[in-house]
Formats: sequence, structure tokens, C-alpha cells
Amino acid sequence: MLHCTMSRSFRRSLNGSLGLCITILICMLQSSVNAAAKPPQREFYEIRVYHVKDAAQESTVDHYLEQAFLPAVHKAGISKVGVFKPVGNDTAADRRIYVLIPYKRLEQFQQLPEQLEASKEHGTAGAEYLDAAYNAAPYTRMEIMLLQAFSAHPQLELPALSGPKKERIYELRSYEGPTEKLYRNKVQMFNKGDEVGIFKRLNFNAVFYGEVISGSHMPNLMYLTTFENKAAREAHWKSFGSDPAWKQLSALPEYQHNVSHQDIMFLYPTEYSDY
Repeated sequence: MLHCTMSRSFRRSLNGSLGLCITILICMLQSSVNAAAKPPQREFYEIRVYHVKDAAQESTVDHYLEQAFLPAVHKAGISKVGVFKPVGNDTAADRRIYVLIPYKRLEQFQQLPEQLEASKEHGTAGAEYLDAAYNAAPYTRMEIMLLQAFSAHPQLELPALSGPKKERIYELRSYEGPTEKLYRNKVQMFNKGDEVGIFKRLNFNAVFYGEVISGSHMPNLMYLTTFENKAAREAHWKSFGSDPAWKQLSALPEYQHNVSHQDIMFLYPTEYSDY
């Protein structure tokens, strides 16, 4: 239903079909203006990390994610789920699989486990994983982190990449703050200081920026940038380091000492990942 703020006297002056058309047009214009004025709603993100010890566990988790989990999540209304593995994962003692699930509303995160449990297709396709015995578990440990998108980048954006998935570099960064106040200062540096804008101008193809609401390392923020390959990644960061706007921002006294620890993970998307 269209809602307009025209006065009653003005409405009465619009008679007949022409008046009705003008009324509808004005209502549509007002609705467009109101929609444009309202900022996009900040999404939520779940990052799920599977730790696996060998190729057998990795294969079981891969099969579950591709054949059962992603189809069920898509059916639940979440169309784009990312699945990634660290570069060099095959030779790592602790292999990992990262799953990124975006939610428009927090209720989706809360409701998804029940939806998966109620799905017969999910239960059948994922039986090997779901019904695994205690002494033949499909993973050694699973972590779950819940994030909310930055106000400066409120919604997930698919990367504009075209090369082979195996060659792509997805760089997941985690910044911990020494205190809650200094952590908030770093978030402000991204939002109000426009660090997000610098990344965007330099074409870092950021998928998301998020404040960690719940996780094992707090206080914490994370973000994911993407590149066609490792050489492109190095070139982008070289440009970032010499960018005048970044040099000016990073030198401001109010943005000093707001990161106490950072982790950098180089990932690539699996073939069945949605991006």
C-alpha cells in the first residue's frame, strides 16, 4: 500500500483519472525518496571453521557441505554460501574448511539449525556426516563465530573475479583490540575514517567487513578481500601501503595503537562454493 504525505486539500484538488494518476506518481516518488534515505540493514555473518586431521575427514565434510548443507541452506532462503580452504591445506597438520553464511536477520541464524534438522533431504544426503559414530567423527573440532556487518559496508558483496577458483586468493583478516574502547576505535577507523572507502577505491573486492559479536578471540573484527591470484594480491597491498589517503588516515593520533594482534589467512574457494 502506498502512503503519501500530501495534504487533504491538495488531494481534493486532484479530480478524475488524471488526478488519480498524479496521486499515484507522487506516492511512488515519495516512496523512492524514503527508501533511498534509509540506510541498508546491516547483515549478520556466521563463520564456521571445521578442523580436520586427514584427507578422509576432509572428504566427509566436503561431501556433506556440497551435497547436503548448501542445498538445505539455499532452500532456507540463503542463496550465497562461501566455502574456502587455506592455501597449502593439503600438507597442514590441522586442515581447515571455512564456511561463510550471510543472514539478513539474526533470526535466520537462530532458526537454521531447526530447519536443517527438519529437512528429510538434508538428513538423507548428509547421513554419513550426521550419523557418524563417536569414534569416527568427521572433524576434530568446529568453531562458530557470529559477526555483524560494518555500517560502511552493510551487506555482503560478491567478488568481481573471473579466473579459476583454485588460483584465487581470498584474504581473511582478523584484528583484535587491546581493549573494548580501542577496538571500537578501529571499527570507527574503518567506518567514519573511511578505511573501507580506501579499500573500495583500490578495488580490493571486499566480500564483507564485520564486528565479531561472539567468538573465541575478543574484542575482534574480521574482513575478507579477494584477488585473482597471489601476484594481484601483492600489487594491491603495495598500492594500499603507498596510498596518500591511507598514509594520512593511519598517521592520525586518534587512530593509534588500536590493534593488538592480527591474523592473516590466505584462502581459496572450493569448486562448489557459491563465490
